[in-house]
Amino acid sequence: MTSLETQALFLMCRPAHFAVTYAINPWMDPETWARNDPALGAASWQEWAALHQTLSDLGALIELVPPVPGLPDLVFTANSAVVLDRTVLLARFRHPERRREEPHFEAAFRALHAHGTIDAVRTLPPALVLEGAGDCVWDDARNLFWMGYGPRSDAAARHAVEDTFGVEVVPLELADPRFYHLDTALCAMPRGELVYFPGAFTAAAGAAILERVDAADRIEITAEDACRLSANAVVLDDTVVLPGCSGRLRGKLEQRGYCVREMPLGAFLRSGGAAFCLTLRLDRRSTIRSASYDHLAGAAE
Repeated sequence: MTSLETQALFLMCRPAHFAVTYAINPWMDPETWARNDPALGAASWQEWAALHQTLSDLGALIELVPPVPGLPDLVFTANSAVVLDRTVLLARFRHPERRREEPHFEAAFRALHAHGTIDAVRTLPPALVLEGAGDCVWDDARNLFWMGYGPRSDAAARHAVEDTFGVEVVPLELADPRFYHLDTALCAMPRGELVYFPGAFTAAAGAAILERVDAADRIEITAEDACRLSANAVVLDDTVVLPGCSGRLRGKLEQRGYCVREMPLGAFLRSGGAAFCLTLRLDRRSTIRSASYDHLAGAAE
């Protein structure tokens, strides 16, 4: 377990009401889910509990959002907000089916603020759409956000993120409807590697990645791994928790010193989500804030 200063903290939501009851991305098939609802519902509980236990065993703390009837996608807490330096920028959803989640997530963050877990809760400017960490992936090694836009978030949301957190935001336009959020096709690793599926991005977005990430740090995944949502991973220190991957990708990660933990998340893949989607990291700090914290800690000693 890491020290209290660096202990990972996640936000999750039990899948008490999870199901595929509507279709807002190519993964979702309500009719197939309905035919297999009891088995898939039971599988979602087992898969979520295993993920929760794995993160706990790896030393993480986990806060929970209460599940709400009629909000099946509340379980995907990554979409609830962008969080950095103990500041929360609340999401605004594109589709009406998910907009009803917004007040419940806001209430959860207000409660965390009241308990001192976070310092501030901010809102987006009117009419802007940004679906939280699903489209705003923090790159700790580069001290920036990669921000997906197009299917579910607005390009102009970049400025709101920059103004809120004071860090660089690199916009990446998504080109394949299967990869509707950035976190389905890109994972920023703590040592500087970038795992991503080039086919998910426009040519301009791909060029932006090549410009900022050295060739040695680029881990391009195949369409097969992309469709397993292998990039939708949670990384804690040197452990990568993902829903599945090819031997090729596993080998590349292990060669770089990572331990790969494959966890079946098939029920959630039917909704287009996996490990990253089911979690929201609450303890991320930017380089500037981390340096300031370390300086204050040293002064206190």
